[in-house]
This record gives sequence, structure tokens and C-alpha cells, in this order.
Amino acid sequence: MKVVLFCGGQGLRLREYSESIPKPMVPIGYRPILWHVMRYYAEFGHTEFILCLGYRADVIKDYFLQYRDAISSDFVLHGAGGSVEILGQDANSWKISFIDTGLQASVGERLAAVREHIGDDEMFLANYGDVLTDAPINELVDRFAASNCTASFLAVRPRAYTFHLIDIAEDRVTGVQDVSTSDLWINGGYFVMRREIFDHLRDGEDLVPEAFGRLIEAGKLMADRYEGFWAPMDTIKDRQNLEARFDSGRAPWAIWQHRTAP
Repeated sequence: MKVVLFCGGQGLRLREYSESIPKPMVPIGYRPILWHVMRYYAEFGHTEFILCLGYRADVIKDYFLQYRDAISSDFVLHGAGGSVEILGQDANSWKISFIDTGLQASVGERLAAVREHIGDDEMFLANYGDVLTDAPINELVDRFAASNCTASFLAVRPRAYTFHLIDIAEDRVTGVQDVSTSDLWINGGYFVMRREIFDHLRDGEDLVPEAFGRLIEAGKLMADRYEGFWAPMDTIKDRQNLEARFDSGRAPWAIWQHRTAP
């Protein structure tokens, strides 16, 4: 299945990086988070990507045009400065379409802009390009395929955030609960969609509030609750936490590192 990745955002809460690179290019270890997302999908057999570009599209294009397998693969060097034998290339089977979808476009507008690149495929995957998980994506695809829904997304608990939910009656607080222990679920940014989603997109509208609102009214939107690992990269703190996990060798999303050798 094709994977649409929304890569056009600037990431203003990551201002340390966003003045020079787009948010999906913020690094975790030796690769940008966009690569980690793509590598995750590739592990499940989904290696055809459509990148919806916007802010600093040149950075993303140049990264893949100058891609070096040796950065994240084992290799053998034949003589100092000699030929390099890559042991297990990680991206040689990927097919990537780089599509300019505008600097200020919403997610819905970016999705509409790549409609022709979906082709005749009945279903496709989509992602914000800056969230990581270890969810079994093909199981989500199978459940979605068996439904009559137009779109689905991974629903996760916002455990990465530290704030309190409150109940109010008139002007009096009647309850306080930490968000990590609540029954609150949020959109985790891992989507499965049928091509009929384009029938629900209108010019100038976004995906979640408008198009998904119509699907909700029609009973055509589903969510898969997932209690496993999920983490966004919205802030410098988020990036530091992900970097620490990667550096420690405990990166749950890097399922390719946890494979059992045959």
C-alpha cells in the first residue's frame, strides 16, 4: 500500500531546528524522524511513499538525493577510501514521490493535492510524519478492510503530556484527574483510508475537523485503540526523550532492530 506522509509543516515549537529545516527532518540519532517513520512502514512491507512537501522542501529532497546507506547500515570498506560493500541496505527498495503541496496548506489540502498519485488503489496509508509507534499496522489495515468505513486512525492515550483534566459545575471544580490516568483518547496520526475520502474533502478544508466530521455523521470513521508505545515530537523535550530512548538501545518504534534472526 502507498503511504502518504505530510511533510510540509514548519514545527514552530521546535524553533531550535525549524528556522533551517522542516519538522520531519529533525534528527533522532543519525536519521531524521521522517526516516524513522518510513523505516517503520517498510518493516511491514509498505515501501511506496508520497511525500507532501511544503516548508523547506529542498532539505527533504536533498537528503534523499544524497542518501547514504552506510549511515544506518553495516558495511565493509575495501581498502582505505576504497569501495564500500553495504551489508543490508535499508532503503534501496523504497519508491518515493516528492510532491509540492504548498507552504501554508492544511493536511486536508495536502492530501487532496496528491490524489492523482494514489492512482487506482482502493486503500492507502497516511501519517503526519512526526509521530512514532510500535503498533502492528497491518492488523489495523486488516480490521479496516473488513469494515465499511472510509477512514480509520490509531487512537492513543496522551501519556506523553503532563496536565490535569477538570470537571466544572457552574464555576466550581468538582473533580481533578491527571491526564495519564484518564480515559482520554487522542488521534495518534496513523491513518488507513479508502480513496472515497476524496469525496469528502472540500476546497480549503482540513482533514480532521471537516472531512472526518462528515464521516462521523455517516458512521464511516473508526478508531483503533492502542495501549502500546506512541510518542509525538512536538517540542524540544519530546525530541530529547526520543533521542534518549534511541541512544539507550530501547527505541520501541525501531522494530527492525528487534527482529529475531532466522
